[in-house]
Amino acid sequence: MRETDLNTLLSRVAAGDMDAFAQFYDATCDRVYGMILRVLRDQGYSEEATQETFLAVWRGAAGFDPASGTALSWVLTLAHRRAVDRVRSETAATRRTVAYGIADTGREIDEVSESVERREIARLIHTGLETLTPLQRQAIELAYFHGLTYREVAEHLGVALPTIKSRIRDGLIRLRQTVPGFAVSA
Repeated sequence: MRETDLNTLLSRVAAGDMDAFAQFYDATCDRVYGMILRVLRDQGYSEEATQETFLAVWRGAAGFDPASGTALSWVLTLAHRRAVDRVRSETAATRRTVAYGIADTGREIDEVSESVERREIARLIHTGLETLTPLQRQAIELAYFHGLTYREVAEHLGVALPTIKSRIRDGLIRLRQTVPGFAVSA
């Protein structure tokens, strides 16, 4: 169909002529759909965007100005904008979904199994502490469970600093041997 015929049809569409709209649709739908499909690469989205484009043609035909361009270029511009808007919308939705998924993964930790694991580790360490001498256990508990420095442990117990260091080092070595996966360094 010639461009002047499309311009005429579009002016008739602006006046509410349904037959002119049907003829305009028949003359342009393949090109509109093809252009949208190249942008979206999805048949379903392309069909929806094509439908939305022709709805915009029906509603906005009065806004077409033949002095600014041809009817075909106008409808293809509408279609391209519609397709790009769909891409942007889908990209934004994907970005939100990913951001939510990343933010939400921290909350999806299985609290029950995490609690059981913590209790098991605590049990193993408690069992391992039972294998230490009372002096080693006391020095390790003060240093690791009460947060005292080695010097503070020595002052608290009234023992020389090198003695405390030896007790803690020997106790940690024994804990590593008795508690699987124990990894505290002296």
